Amino acid sequence: MGFNIPSLAPIGLLIASNLFMTFAWYWHLKVHNGVLWVIVLISWGLAFFEYWLAVPANRIGSAVYSAAELKTIQEVISLGVFALFAVFYLGEKLTWNHGVGFGFIALGAFFIFKGPIK
Repeated sequence: MGFNIPSLAPIGLLIASNLFMTFAWYWHLKVHNGVLWVIVLISWGLAFFEYWLAVPANRIGSAVYSAAELKTIQEVISLGVFALFAVFYLGEKLTWNHGVGFGFIALGAFFIFKGPIK
């Protein structure tokens, strides 16, 4: 598989969409006195932009990737974005347990992209 616009564009769009979705789901964990319905509306507004990026990413990516590959790319990106968000925004620490868990997920992604085992 060569690297061209249909193979790279979905990755860039999914990175951007996951930034929006991670903020939509988790930004409010640092807001302890917010009114829940206002927080939900703000999160919903952020998620709106996530969809504007994720849907084109999958439409463009379907020319190059299978649905399972697109979902795997999205999940790997989602974990990477979340890990950075947790460290730099939420101030959490990543542990060896996280690394081992992410490693197993990476192993699963490897098998998705390598196709059926023969």
